[in-house]
Amino acid sequence: MEKAKIMDQKAMTRAITRISHEIIEKNKGVENMCIIGIKTKGIPLAKMISEKIGAIESAQIECEFIDITPYRDDITHDKIMDTKDENFNLDIEGKTVILVDDVLYTGRTIRAALDYIIDNGRPSLIQLAVLIDRGHRELPIRADFVGKNVPTSKNEKVQVRFTEYDGEDSVIICE
Repeated sequence: MEKAKIMDQKAMTRAITRISHEIIEKNKGVENMCIIGIKTKGIPLAKMISEKIGAIESAQIECEFIDITPYRDDITHDKIMDTKDENFNLDIEGKTVILVDDVLYTGRTIRAALDYIIDNGRPSLIQLAVLIDRGHRELPIRADFVGKNVPTSKNEKVQVRFTEYDGEDSVIICE
């Protein structure tokens, strides 16, 4: 299992700073914006982007996190889901939602997250921010904001590491 570090902490910080500036520029500010991170590794990334945008714009950016497990298409569900998540406390009606995840691969996680969001409100716009886009899409989904494009083979794995989970901030490719 050979490992190659493709981003260290400094490279991740630069990518997050660039993504944050691009989000602000594309949306002409942060009015009526919220950020939603996808569990698990989208959570620390969403926090970092929210904090960076907040610091740049001197504003408090709403940040929420979602668990899309019930929406995944690779898990058999025994019962019909109640589509409204009572634990989701963010009012997204008419807002610009920045959906955040660590790695964009097949697009299936993002499809599930879009279903989750739509079941819990009707935002005016949803944009996708990812730290790593590794290709191999199975669905017609693309990121609006990308930290780094990393061409990979299907047998490689991309691991995004965050201090709060893994003890360091880095991105590693494994065979």
